[in-house]
Amino acid sequence: FPFCILLCSFQSGADPVIHWIQLTERFLLVHHYHNKDQLRLQNQRFRNRTSLFKDQISRGNASLQLTGVEVQDQGRYRCHTSTNSRKEDKVNMEQVGNRIICSSEGIYPEPDLTWSTSPPSNLNLQNQTSIQQTEQQLYNISSSLILSDSETDLIYICTISTRSNSRRVTLFITSKWTLGFIHISYQSI
Repeated sequence: FPFCILLCSFQSGADPVIHWIQLTERFLLVHHYHNKDQLRLQNQRFRNRTSLFKDQISRGNASLQLTGVEVQDQGRYRCHTSTNSRKEDKVNMEQVGNRIICSSEGIYPEPDLTWSTSPPSNLNLQNQTSIQQTEQQLYNISSSLILSDSETDLIYICTISTRSNSRRVTLFITSKWTLGFIHISYQSI
């Protein structure tokens, strides 16, 4: 079978999380790793076709091998990694019952927080957002979103942005909140 290797490297650290996503009109989860392969939410198209180089993850290699390559695999792929040693740029997301809470601390200037879904939906994303200013003139932001009771699988995206950059967390939700979740945070200036 034809195969290809998608290259990705990262600054190694404790407790690495790796996820590969194919960027189509919606995100397709290609592979997720946290202590071991976490493939429950993997898109069906990639089932039994992806692998990481496990013996090299601790050295910062997050490259993905994709086997049985076909025409419909063409497109853009993105590799996201995080480790516990890089907490300073963190957006946190947690689920409590039927709510998701997205928060970040120590931001300047004053941030905005927006919620969206992939694929885009016309759901009313009911949320409550609060911003606090610290003694150091930095901002802490937190938002609580009530999950919709929809039958479809949705990806909920929380984006925290300032004039200079944005940080995004993506939470993969399967229908009826049977939750396996992944967070992705990255910065763009």
